[in-house]
Amino acid sequence: MANSANLALPYLEAAQSQKHVTVNEALSGLDALVQLSVLDRDLAAPPGSPVEGDRYLVAAGATGAWAGQAGKIAAWQAGAWVFRTPRNGWKAWVADEAAFVFYDAGVWSHTLKARESDVAVAALGARTMFRILEEAHTLALAATSDTAIQIPDRAIVFGVTVRVQTAITGATSYNCGIAGEASKYGGSLGIAAGSNNIGVTGPTAFYANTPIRFTAVGGNFTGGVIRVAIHYLTLGASL
Repeated sequence: MANSANLALPYLEAAQSQKHVTVNEALSGLDALVQLSVLDRDLAAPPGSPVEGDRYLVAAGATGAWAGQAGKIAAWQAGAWVFRTPRNGWKAWVADEAAFVFYDAGVWSHTLKARESDVAVAALGARTMFRILEEAHTLALAATSDTAIQIPDRAIVFGVTVRVQTAITGATSYNCGIAGEASKYGGSLGIAAGSNNIGVTGPTAFYANTPIRFTAVGGNFTGGVIRVAIHYLTLGASL
């Protein structure tokens, strides 16, 4: 039986009997994958009492009914676990982290979070807003690694904060900055898990979307995850 190219949903065959079985299978696939929102991505064993429609991203070292399914989407449907294989570029909302993750090269990574607060709102709708854009960044296996989050065009940045979530390997330290200013927000930073830095600058205006760049010192990155947050102010015109 042929399947669709992107979601691997089954097609009906000519003169096929019991067509409803195939149609229902395809609808279940759509229900599991469209507007993908999962409860958790850190579990290696299935929860004890799943509810119809619950979805998870299976963690590494999966056991029990999830054995051999690491990285896949596990959906509890019709009383059983159904596993869907993600493709590069897919995005999922992880409810217990209130964050988006993206699938690339076999890994769910590049966690994105955004928080904002209006400082002032004028009668005609103009606004001044403080914002924080946050990501759990899996380092590229290279000399530099750019974040998925970007300083927005027309943002005024006050600083960038970092914390090493998973120990960095390959480098003896690292710098945090942007292209052309490798240590703008911190230089020779620690690589051990828990190491952190508050990179404060004077208010700096940006006029193009700009990722944060991590630069390895003493060797290329071979692993590690850094939690990075951009602290900035934006302006909104009147409505």
